[in-house]
Amino acid sequence: MKRLFFILPILLLSACIALPTPEPTATTAIPVRIVIEENPYRPQTADAGLKLAGAIINNSTLIERFDLDPFRVELKISGSLPSVCNQLRVDVAPPNDEYQIYIEVYSLIDPDIKCDNVFQQFEASLLLGVYSNGRYTVWINESFAGDFITY
Repeated sequence: MKRLFFILPILLLSACIALPTPEPTATTAIPVRIVIEENPYRPQTADAGLKLAGAIINNSTLIERFDLDPFRVELKISGSLPSVCNQLRVDVAPPNDEYQIYIEVYSLIDPDIKCDNVFQQFEASLLLGVYSNGRYTVWINESFAGDFITY
């Protein structure tokens, strides 16, 4: 009986002690482009026979378009192409795990066409699309162009 009086309070006290639970690990969301916008400068299937050429970028601007629903970012690029025969291409890659969007701007030319090497000025504008929540950095030809935040 003495043992019961000794064990009973210990059992009652041990029932009040909280057991340690493992801390939940924070999961990070993977950045996703939810809506892909139409890109008039995207690479084409007919580009296979064309020769890769450069493009000089003088200015690039990211404009947050709150007038669109849902919110989007517009990319404006101005620069020059090596000749009037070059075709501008803007390849927008999906975001990587570090919320970076890499954009490649270049031009293509048909090697069979003779064209004067006179620089041709260009201005291009395209919407980047709708992205999942996060802070994204935009890189054009491996140079930092700007950033934006989506909620």
